[in-house]
Amino acid sequence: MGKVEWGLLIALSILWGGSFLFAKVAVGDLPPLTVVFLRVAIAALALIAIVRVMGLALPKGRDWWPFVVMGAINNVLPFTLLFWAMTEVSSGLAAILNATTPLSTVLLAHLLTTDERMSLPKVFGVLVGLCGVAVLIGVDALDGLGLAVLAQFACIGAGLCYALATIWGRRLLGRPPLVVATGQVTASSLLLIPIVLVVDRPWTLPMPSAATVASVAALALASTALAYILYFRILRTAGATNLSLVTFLVPVSALALGAAFLGEAVTPSNVLGMVLIGAGLALIDGRLVAGLSPQRSGRGAG
Repeated sequence: MGKVEWGLLIALSILWGGSFLFAKVAVGDLPPLTVVFLRVAIAALALIAIVRVMGLALPKGRDWWPFVVMGAINNVLPFTLLFWAMTEVSSGLAAILNATTPLSTVLLAHLLTTDERMSLPKVFGVLVGLCGVAVLIGVDALDGLGLAVLAQFACIGAGLCYALATIWGRRLLGRPPLVVATGQVTASSLLLIPIVLVVDRPWTLPMPSAATVASVAALALASTALAYILYFRILRTAGATNLSLVTFLVPVSALALGAAFLGEAVTPSNVLGMVLIGAGLALIDGRLVAGLSPQRSGRGAG
């Protein structure tokens, strides 16, 4: 990758790391489901406008159903789990646990696909990563199974949803990536409307603070709409393999932002758990261990 791609990758990690900060602020004032709906609905409006300007076409009729499934498992379920979790745990811890997504992807791809089988380095990577999760949660905490522990498992559950979405997303290959992003957040918004109306009854909620409004706007426009634009820009010029490096950077951004703006403590177990999960991801990735040659740095799986 060149300097531009590295700069975009770091910017993307900050935007996605910032989503944990913005969500933590927002769920302090609004129910998690409402925050999820506002995130995808506002992002959908922004992305639809971009799609129209670019002259792209959104799906029609029955073509929407794969997007509905994608929206459910890639937005509605994981966002809801993460945002609820952040009512009980720090944004930094949620981000680290959410970084287990590639571990879940390796396991599910082995079980659900025929062309992505488990290899020995991937097995070691998963085991090392799981050790990192154990350090973060703590063996003693499992005796109590309080809300904080359940919240940590919710973060891991969100990672499982993202892993399933990665596999399901194969059905959408061949479509313009920006259309896929727009379709899934639009479908997510439509799925959430009746749920939010019944569960949260938003007309009964008190007026949110200015900080909450700003956080929701940043979550939708910066950490979702703009992040998708950067995501697909990097995917097009640097490839999927190089893009996957963002997984290593997001927890660092989230920890730093949580400590700087929310006063969240960064504990030794946070750091050790993040290092172990990062080491597991490096083993799964393979080329990070072997090192990147100049000839490969501009290429990727995409």
